[in-house]
Amino acid sequence: MLPHAALSALAALLVATNAAPTSPVKKDLAFDYSNTKVRGVNLGGWFVLEPWITPSLFEEVNDDSVVDEYTLTKKWGDQAQSKMEAHWDTWITEDDFKEIASKGLNHVRIPVGYWAINKADKDPYVSGQLSRLDKAVDWARGAGLKMLIDLHGVLGSQNGFDNSGQRGDINWQKTDVGAKQTINAIEVLAKRYAHYTDVVTAIEPVNEPMGSNNALDMGEVKKYYYDAWGTIRDSNNDTAVVIHDAFQDMDNYWNGFMNAGSGTWNVALDTHQYQIFSDDQVSMSPCDHLSSARALGDKIKSTDKWTIVGEWTGAMTDCTQWLNGKGKGARYDGTFDGGSVYGSCDGKYKGETKDLSQNDKDNIRSFIEAQMDAYEQHTGWIFWTWKAESAPEWNMQELFANNLIPQPLDKDRQNPLQC
Repeated sequence: MLPHAALSALAALLVATNAAPTSPVKKDLAFDYSNTKVRGVNLGGWFVLEPWITPSLFEEVNDDSVVDEYTLTKKWGDQAQSKMEAHWDTWITEDDFKEIASKGLNHVRIPVGYWAINKADKDPYVSGQLSRLDKAVDWARGAGLKMLIDLHGVLGSQNGFDNSGQRGDINWQKTDVGAKQTINAIEVLAKRYAHYTDVVTAIEPVNEPMGSNNALDMGEVKKYYYDAWGTIRDSNNDTAVVIHDAFQDMDNYWNGFMNAGSGTWNVALDTHQYQIFSDDQVSMSPCDHLSSARALGDKIKSTDKWTIVGEWTGAMTDCTQWLNGKGKGARYDGTFDGGSVYGSCDGKYKGETKDLSQNDKDNIRSFIEAQMDAYEQHTGWIFWTWKAESAPEWNMQELFANNLIPQPLDKDRQNPLQC
């Protein structure tokens, strides 16, 4: 028998939540991941804040110690609830879902933190996200979109990134509390949306656990994946369970794990492909970036389960303000750690896509085309991110508006770099 968590003792921990979406629909996996390409976008910065996506929220407090959602809500104190609700209700609306669908996209990946479901004692975070997530299910249904719900942040942080809610130490596995809290969150999500798999076709039990550099025990990560799979199956037999590659090799490491021969089903691997978070990567020429992206096609199609590139970007630099963390600079222009300078961040640090140089636009268009074609060698892709306040290389909504993403998505290849 496959291992999965026995959660009866935790039933009392389930938090009271708002009413689920209207019009329950019978359980079925409503997207054919074997034969239809996933073409989607992340709704980053909505339910899990990141300073580079919404810098205005962090700038208003004028405090260098505020670097993530944890410290921001702590700083806001009694104002946190009203400020976060105002953000949730305006950052993404039904109009965004309609526009996303109009571009030919078929999925949205929605990051949520554990604190939306079951806050820990003394957490400064605020809740109320699930009622908006319920609305998102209805909006997605109306637009004809499918939804992947992604547990983006877990108690103690699984990677130490600000996108986990709390930047700094990686404490997820330090106590039993973190694992129990995380499984409990997955149980709540699985039960809540079990009857809405016409829209919620996939759940990701944890985003980007730091499996490299021995930061996490990968044996425990794998056990958690089985536990989460079993917990989701207790509520629904079909919902796809999406496991992140934990920064391990997508085929050499993960082939053979939770594949069709393991006794599990409807499991997808999520891999995130960025070419900007090391000096070796930001030093690459535009044509080298394209070659690297194209080479990923063969790698991706060699995996033995559905494989989605669940995060990627058109950016060839890490220039965007606070992309590497609030208060940190960029590798590309040498301001991250005082290292080598590979180019200028002028026009890319902040601003709008329309104001990028024509050279930058050509680079982005060619890079996006190469990645789309490579990632569709297997199951497909989900771009990061739909919108940002001032990140011209990352804002998919603006990239569409400036003709830097093909329309239709499966045609219209221009490759302005010709390499």
